[in-house]
Amino acid sequence: MLKKHFLVACMLIGLSACQTVSVQDTPDIDIEGTWLIETVQGEAVIDYSPAQLVFSENGKLSGNNSCNQFFGQYKLYGQQLELLPTGNTMKACVDALMNQEQRVMQAMALVTQANESKGKLLLKDVDGRIQLALTKNSPE
Repeated sequence: MLKKHFLVACMLIGLSACQTVSVQDTPDIDIEGTWLIETVQGEAVIDYSPAQLVFSENGKLSGNNSCNQFFGQYKLYGQQLELLPTGNTMKACVDALMNQEQRVMQAMALVTQANESKGKLLLKDVDGRIQLALTKNSPE
């Protein structure tokens, strides 16, 4: 009789281990709108720089990479983010803005995740390093 109770107890423990536990999906971050770029790869942007990202409906991405306008798409799944710029204008600017523009484009290619913290949107790479720190542009 003791063996029977022990066997039943073991089976119940085993079955309870097989229960599925629902894991809630990470809620999507509300990134739609215009975001001003504050830092690129840890460096502050040049004062009064036009650098910004615009996340629109249906995954449309546009903005200014410091000198030129760009456009493309983005994909957001929970906190996973992929930026896919597909084209840009080709005007020349002062060297400082051109250098910053290169850093913005390099940083965008490395972004894999997004987090909101203290009113900022932090775009990070696969290792969790902040590539772009953004602040929402509030309408005047």
